[in-house]
Amino acid sequence: MSEQRICKRCLAREMPDAGYFENMYEYIANIDPQIKTPEALYEERLALCKECDNLLNGMCRTCGCFVEMRAAIAANSCPAVHPKWSSLG
Repeated sequence: MSEQRICKRCLAREMPDAGYFENMYEYIANIDPQIKTPEALYEERLALCKECDNLLNGMCRTCGCFVEMRAAIAANSCPAVHPKWSSLG
């Protein structure tokens, strides 16, 4: 019997049980456009999160948020000691 590999630095959308996160993606899709992060910046934020040692199973170990939800709101910032999103758009 083989053990299932746990990806420590994956986004929730990349996890095998993606159906579990449908509510989160529905929420993100329905965020008011006035407060929603533009798509290109959203993807840049997520790319930085994927490289971060604080990402664990789609969650930020610094603050406990699901990074895909935090990144979706334009006014949100990275909670890390050295904010990774500050250099973006």
